[in-house]
Amino acid sequence: MNTLHVIKIGGNIIDDPAQLERFLTDFSAVPGNKILVHGGGKIATKLAQDLGIESELIEGRRVTDAESLKVVAMVYAGLINKNIVAGLQKLNCNAIGLAGADGNIIRAKKRPLKTIADGREIDYGFVGDLDDSSVDAQAIYKLVQAGFTPVFSAITHDGNGQLLNTNADTIASVIAVAMSGLYDTSLVYCFEKSGVLRDVNDESSLIKDITAEEYKELKKEGVIHSGMIPKLDNAFEAIGKGLSEVYIGRADALPTLKDKSFGTRLKSEK
Repeated sequence: MNTLHVIKIGGNIIDDPAQLERFLTDFSAVPGNKILVHGGGKIATKLAQDLGIESELIEGRRVTDAESLKVVAMVYAGLINKNIVAGLQKLNCNAIGLAGADGNIIRAKKRPLKTIADGREIDYGFVGDLDDSSVDAQAIYKLVQAGFTPVFSAITHDGNGQLLNTNADTIASVIAVAMSGLYDTSLVYCFEKSGVLRDVNDESSLIKDITAEEYKELKKEGVIHSGMIPKLDNAFEAIGKGLSEVYIGRADALPTLKDKSFGTRLKSEK
C-alpha cells in the first residue's frame, strides 16, 4: 500500500511570511503523496476588527455568526488558501486549493446547542462538526492519483448551501482516518513546540514515542496536561480507527519526518 502524509499547519506559521515560506519549501520536499490542511491565523481576526465585527470566544471556542462567517470564508478559503497554493506552485508542487464544498469532499453538520459549565445553552453559530462519514475519500484519492496535492482550508459545508467554519485539527484527523483505507496514512501536526514535552518550558525534555497505555500513565502523573490532552485524545482516537501513526512537532523540523525522527510519534500498541 502506498504511503500518504496528512500534514496540518497552524496560524502561527501562516502569520509569519518567512516561516511560511520555509515550511512550504519543506512540505514540497516531503516524498510521496501528501495533503496539507491549514488553519486561519490572525488575518481574519484583524479584518473582522477593521470591519467592526467583534470576535467572541466561549471556553476557548470561537462563535461564528453570519458576519464572522463571511470574513473567515473569504480569508481562509480565499486569501490564505490561494497564497499557500501559489507558494507551492512556485516550488513545483502541483497543489489544488479546496474547501469542503468543493467536490462535496467534506460535509459537516452544524454544531448543536451546547450546555456549558455554568448551565447556559450556547449557540456557536455557523460552526461545523465532523464524523467518520464526513469525508469523501474516493474524491480525494482521485485528486492524489491524478498528481495533485490537495490543500484544505478550514471551511466545510452542510450539503444544503450553508458554509461552516470547522476546526482545522479535526479536519486533518478526519481526512487522515478516511484515507487510511486507501493508503498507509500518517497524520502530522506542526506547531510551535518540539513535540510532547515532559516539561513544557524545556524543549530538550521531548518524549520521542508514546503508546496509548503510556499516554494514560503520563496523564495520571500530570506530565501531560491542559491543552495537549484534547490534541492527544484526538490523535489516539485516530490511531484506533486505522492510522499507522501520528506525529506532533515543530514545523521547522519537518525534514526529519523522512527518517521518522520528527517530534513525538504516537503509535498503536501493535
